[in-house]
Amino acid sequence: MFKNQQHLTMARTLGVALVAALSLSACATYDDEFAGINSRLDQLDTKVQGAAQSAESANQSAQQANQRLDQIEGRVQRLETAPRRVPRG
Repeated sequence: MFKNQQHLTMARTLGVALVAALSLSACATYDDEFAGINSRLDQLDTKVQGAAQSAESANQSAQQANQRLDQIEGRVQRLETAPRRVPRG
């Protein structure tokens, strides 16, 4: 009976060691997947930063165009409200 108890304990120990080894080897495959995902995230971050810079540049251009339109608007209103000139001839 004592021998069976030793075999059972040894079998349990080997089983736990086997499960632990499989668990650790599975983590190694996830490390590769995480590295790939991190690489893709870095690429996306670079693209997002580029798009944000482009959007900021477009916003500045639009603000400059609006300022120019505001400057011209006063002139246009004066021309529209000025009295009509009678043509000569």
